[in-house]
Amino acid sequence: MQLTSSHWGAFRARAADGAIGAVAPFERDPDPSPLLGGVAESYDHPTRLRRPAVRKSWLEDGPGASGAGRGAEPFVEVSWEKAYDLVAGELDRVRGAFGGDAIFGGSYGWSSAGRFHHAKTQLKRFLNVGGGFVDQVNNYSYGAGMVLLPHVLGDNRLLYGPSTSWNSLAENTELLVAFGGMPSRNAQVESGGCGEHVYRRWRDRLTERGTRLLNISPLRDDLAGEAEVEWWPIVPGTDTALMLALTWTLLEEGLCDRAFVETYCTGFDRYGEYLRTGRSGEPFSAEWAAGVCGV
Repeated sequence: MQLTSSHWGAFRARAADGAIGAVAPFERDPDPSPLLGGVAESYDHPTRLRRPAVRKSWLEDGPGASGAGRGAEPFVEVSWEKAYDLVAGELDRVRGAFGGDAIFGGSYGWSSAGRFHHAKTQLKRFLNVGGGFVDQVNNYSYGAGMVLLPHVLGDNRLLYGPSTSWNSLAENTELLVAFGGMPSRNAQVESGGCGEHVYRRWRDRLTERGTRLLNISPLRDDLAGEAEVEWWPIVPGTDTALMLALTWTLLEEGLCDRAFVETYCTGFDRYGEYLRTGRSGEPFSAEWAAGVCGV
């Protein structure tokens, strides 16, 4: 069986009659994702798109057609040659009438585990060759994180590495607080794939060492190993209120590292005043947060 990889991990596949006949997880992966079981079926599943398709009214009446049928009317399959002509004609029309500023290079997503066959990369290379386009900044995976974190931590490296290793966490952590949890389902998927799924092994190491694990989430199973995890079932959307109250407590009880704050932080005095006065004169105290968060 041939060894290959996917977002869900490495696996071996056996081909038969032009299709994937069987899939087996990589033998050195101690915790393979069950999602690999769908690889063989997805290869030739009836729901897969077989050829290009165009929304019926757009195909019949062109780009000026009413969008009333969007989401309701059928798509009509066309040949690749027809699809090429439609796309080329529309790019020429828009670029000629409005310029490259009117073309948005979207297609955000993983699409494939490789980089050369990555749809977004190839689309934007193509649009650049044709004269440019409007690109995006940041992404929806990190939400506002890429905008906010430089003001909190100095830069965005926390989002894409390097970050604290599992080994360091297992050896040194006494308390691990997870806002929104660390669900094991998230560790099943990795862009580019992985040879070994390690999340459960390291979480078990933390538990064995006696690390206190705190899951702040509406969902109990947002941190694997529910029996060993302390769960705070917070009201959805109130994480920030709890964070404000935690920092208020650190400040009021003299538990924050003042020397660090004065050396490395800008604007902390304004933030401290904000914690004490709130928006209406009421401090962001633990008592205030309890009524908001339900914990």
